[in-house]
Amino acid sequence: MRKPAIATFAVLSALALTLAGCSSDAGSSAGAGKSADTPAATQEQPKPQPADLTGEWVQEDAGDSSQSATITADTISVNWISTKDDTVAVYWVGTYQAPTEAGDFTWTSTRDEAATDTALLASTDPTKEFTYAGDRVSYKVSAMGVTKTVTLVRK
Repeated sequence: MRKPAIATFAVLSALALTLAGCSSDAGSSAGAGKSADTPAATQEQPKPQPADLTGEWVQEDAGDSSQSATITADTISVNWISTKDDTVAVYWVGTYQAPTEAGDFTWTSTRDEAATDTALLASTDPTKEFTYAGDRVSYKVSAMGVTKTVTLVRK
């Protein structure tokens, strides 16, 4: 009679330990990473904002001769930079329209003729298309029959 009582006690003890272990794991992992004050379902994700392009930009693959740009609230100015002889020459001065929505962005800049007409290395195109994508500003540059896409990164 003693053997069945011991066996029953052993089975019940094992069952009790198993249930206690399961309930403590489930209770501790169910609330892991969540705050009691702010449930995950009610937390708001921040709304994406338009990029702020104002500031100084430099050519990504700059060599002895490259370009840099300054973007203000309403103007983009692009210069040729020569590191060999430490010179700067105007390439483009034109309008800039800041993005109004988040994401990639393209704008057409209208050349400021007064600022570029007397600059020897300035573009004479009436407009130029600029693109902002992946934290880079790019545009096409043509000189002496060669066209290249220039990519600028924030300085």
